[in-house]
Amino acid sequence: MPTAGTPIRLRPEVAEALAWGRPVVALESTLIAHGVPQPENLALARELEAIVDSEGGVPATVGVIRGQPTVGLTPDEVERIATGAEIPKLSVRDLGPAAARGSDGATTVAATALLASRAGIRVFATGGLGGVHREARDTWDESGDLTTLSRTPIGVVCAGVKSILDIGATLERLETLNVSVIGYGTNRFPGFFVTDSGFTVDWSVDTPGEAAEVIKAQVHDAGVVIANPVPPSDQLDPELHWRVLNDGLTAVRDQRIRGKAITPFLLEYLRVHTGGASLQVNLTLVKANARLATQIAAAL
Repeated sequence: MPTAGTPIRLRPEVAEALAWGRPVVALESTLIAHGVPQPENLALARELEAIVDSEGGVPATVGVIRGQPTVGLTPDEVERIATGAEIPKLSVRDLGPAAARGSDGATTVAATALLASRAGIRVFATGGLGGVHREARDTWDESGDLTTLSRTPIGVVCAGVKSILDIGATLERLETLNVSVIGYGTNRFPGFFVTDSGFTVDWSVDTPGEAAEVIKAQVHDAGVVIANPVPPSDQLDPELHWRVLNDGLTAVRDQRIRGKAITPFLLEYLRVHTGGASLQVNLTLVKANARLATQIAAAL
């Protein structure tokens, strides 16, 4: 976690926007380094920033450069994260060791939310949250995204949680941790690659202004998850999705893959075994989330 010895560096454009009350949207760098293959990852990173800019906002891609937590990577730094060899994936607990070693790093949802919130940013766009992994009863494998959001006041626009997870258990944990979950234009919780995970949400909003009002109305220091489903016309075919996912989960067990390696393995497995269709859905939904997040930030 950043300390007095590892201050957060703000890109000047981001600092100026925050000072003048302009809408700023945080973007994560793990998506760039680990979520999308090269060279699509760099093109996506640049397009997401362009989307935020086109909606009247200021993009703030978050990462760690030479050990320094940075909110608002420069174009050269974005390229550094996108093209670097073996860029580590940094959650909150990894920020201190990365700072001490002077390492570059791509920030997860948890680390991005924490750093962005400390910089004064109120809205963050990503693809999907981490959560409780399947078979967590035996492995205790749960993403740090959940506990971090329980104590970080920021609105997170996402397409639900990654469908490779135990979605029901993740929603239960979010409830226990007092993280508000609202559907955008729906009372069905999205499943990342698919529009409907099969679970419902208690609250929904229909406009960016209504989502902004929920963020402003929070009475405790916890996040608000704004679940923005991919349109049915753009989703991955549900039957194909669940079949390939089940095969991928079997491969995880057979190869004894654990911890941080599970998510990138399964995302790549889905990409290969859906003929690239899952990657296209991922690109579509994260762009839509960046656009909606900027509209919410403007409403704030």
